[in-house]
Amino acid sequence: MKVFVGTEKRLIELGSEDTLLDSPLALARGPAGWWAISDGFRICTSPDGRAWTEATSIRGLRANCVVPHDGGALVGTSEAHVVRVAGSTSERVRSFDRVATRDEWYTPWGGPADVRSMSVGPDGACYANVHVGGILRSDDGSIWRATSMDIDADVHQVLAHVETAGLVFAATAIGLASSNDGGGTWDFSDDGMHAAYCRAVAISGDILLVSASKSHTGKHSALYRRPLAGGAFERVTNGVPEWFADNVDTFCLDARGDDAVLGTTDGRVFVSEDAGATWMEALTGAGTITCVALV
Repeated sequence: MKVFVGTEKRLIELGSEDTLLDSPLALARGPAGWWAISDGFRICTSPDGRAWTEATSIRGLRANCVVPHDGGALVGTSEAHVVRVAGSTSERVRSFDRVATRDEWYTPWGGPADVRSMSVGPDGACYANVHVGGILRSDDGSIWRATSMDIDADVHQVLAHVETAGLVFAATAIGLASSNDGGGTWDFSDDGMHAAYCRAVAISGDILLVSASKSHTGKHSALYRRPLAGGAFERVTNGVPEWFADNVDTFCLDARGDDAVLGTTDGRVFVSEDAGATWMEALTGAGTITCVALV
C-alpha cells in the first residue's frame, strides 16, 4: 500500500522522509495524475505525486479543495467561489456566484461561507459543498444549481461514487446523507452512531467509512463503517483509539478498493487493508495531518 501524507509543513510518501511538496492542504487524483493545493493559494499538478509543478496561483482568496475536471481542475475557495484551472490560467466560474440560494449561505461565526469540498462522479457531474450552504451540482462544471440539500444540514464533505452515477454521500452535522439521484433527494442516517456530527466520508469497496463526533470541538470522535447499500453503522475499534483526540477531518480519510488510510490532528496515520474493519498505526509524530491519499 502506498500512501501520500500531507502535514501543515510538507507532503511525504508513507515510509519516506523526502519532502514532495510544501504545506499541502488538499490532494486529488485524476486519470492524468495528481492535483494539490500548497500554501493555501498555489495550485500544483504532478503526473505521479512525486514531482510537482505549480500550474497557477489564486490571489485574494484561499484555495480549500481541488478536483480534476475536463483536462484541468476545479478549485473551491474561500468566500464560496469556484475557479476553473486550465493549463497555467485560472478564471472564476461566474454561474456559481449567481446561484439562487447564495444569499442564504452563512457561517456560525458570521464570516462568509466557503466551498469546503468538491467531488466528480463517473458521468462528469460535479458536486460542491458550501459551508454553510448545502450542496451544489453542475453537469459540466460551468452551470451550477443548488441540490435539495438543506442548507442548515451543515455539510462538511461531499463524495460522489467513482463508478455509480448519481450515487452521492455527504458528511453533515446531522448524520450521513446519501442520494441515489444526483442530489435530487437526500436521506439521512446516524443509526448506530454515538453522535451525528460527521466530518469525513470515504468509500472502501462496498463499505462506507464515516467519522463522527459530538460537535466541531471534536469531543468523543470515532470512526464508523457500514455497507454501502445501507444499514446501521458499526463503530471501528480494532487498531484505532477508543476515542480520537479531535475530529477525523475532511481530506483526512481516504480509501481505494479494500485499502483505507486515516490521519489525525495529533500526527498519527492509520492504515487498513480490509475496508476499515481493522487498522494498524503506520506513522506517529508527524505533526497535524492535513490530508491523506492512497496512491
